[in-house]
Amino acid sequence: MFNTMSNHILQPDTQAILLLCASFGQNRQTEPLPLTLSEYNLLTEWLRENQMRPADLLQKTAREKIQKTTINKLNLDRLIALLERGLMLSLAVEKWTSHGLWILGRGDSKYPKRLKQILKHSSPAIIYGVGNVELLSLGGLAIVGSRDVDEEMIQYTQRVAKTCSQQNIQVISGGARGIDQESMLGILNNGGTSVGVLADSLTKAAVNSKYRSAIREGRLALISSYDPDAGFNTGNAMGRNKYIYSLADYALVVKSDLEKGGTWNGAVEALSKIKEIPVFVNMISPIAEGNQELYNRGAKPFPSEFENTNLREVLIKEVVDSEPSKTATMVDNNNNIAPDFKNISKDWYEDFLRLILDYLHQPKSPKDIETYCKSNTGLISGQIKVWLTRAMDENKVIKTKIKNRVMYKVHPSVNQLSLL
Repeated sequence: MFNTMSNHILQPDTQAILLLCASFGQNRQTEPLPLTLSEYNLLTEWLRENQMRPADLLQKTAREKIQKTTINKLNLDRLIALLERGLMLSLAVEKWTSHGLWILGRGDSKYPKRLKQILKHSSPAIIYGVGNVELLSLGGLAIVGSRDVDEEMIQYTQRVAKTCSQQNIQVISGGARGIDQESMLGILNNGGTSVGVLADSLTKAAVNSKYRSAIREGRLALISSYDPDAGFNTGNAMGRNKYIYSLADYALVVKSDLEKGGTWNGAVEALSKIKEIPVFVNMISPIAEGNQELYNRGAKPFPSEFENTNLREVLIKEVVDSEPSKTATMVDNNNNIAPDFKNISKDWYEDFLRLILDYLHQPKSPKDIETYCKSNTGLISGQIKVWLTRAMDENKVIKTKIKNRVMYKVHPSVNQLSLL
């Protein structure tokens, strides 16, 4: 049975974050004003300094402590008023869960680690969602593009989505009319899985007939960092773009306008700030002006013959070939050419680290790690051991013994930093 979190129990940390940051369906200008993400991050600095978690703010003693201190220029009366919205919280949560929605705070164990590892404090304090929460950790190909596109672009998008389905590559997109929606429906209609990162109206989308069966079958998760009942807002649409890219392994811009629109802004932001995620553009003639300029700014051409290839391998090869300074090659015991990163590039190591930290949320044996890394990265045994040792040296991973078996797991300090 897939994990819809239908029996969702709100964690104490998440309750506190909701009280502080959620609007509960009201206008965000309604007093007391919910904390913005940057304001919440200021509060988390104070919590860390005082060795506290968000849940501690639910206690009366913590509120008394707040009244006697200064918290990074935050208005203390406002904080107290936000924390006293218990009735509003219970009514809102009852409404959301009745629609099948679940809620994750940044300290929740099921919160997608990819967001925190790539975006750090820019990751949303709260995620609202419906469907299979496990899909948020699977990565895949982000497919984005303009709302207004012709039939040729729609068919191209559907072909890419179908290929992803056939090769077990998940599609992540924004759910908006046009390329985003076509890419999601394209893979769902071919039996694949998808994550939709919505800017508005999550409650309506959760019961939309287009998505109902895929949600029920565990093949779709729809999420939003905004109130589930919020209407469309251009700022929200721009703001969620980085979440689409950060949940993916690669991104494809099918069609972008030049220097305007959400697709353009999201791609430029990804190229300049989210460098862990390779951005590809459709360069099949006629090439859109926006696509050409994104290519000029560092995006890579998406393979034109994608349907007759191992797409994942081709995308990796495109990245490696376009940046030869990152890697040399070496031959493993089976005479297969594999990456050798003895002159270790930070970007490649960070990719490995993000993957392994996500995997080691439960202790794993050396053999489990080797099998997992080989199947997901193509790295050879020696390089996996080198980077695992480096992760231990950096206090990201620890080696332990469980029932006399050597096991590896995430270092407690990493989990502690992620709680807020």
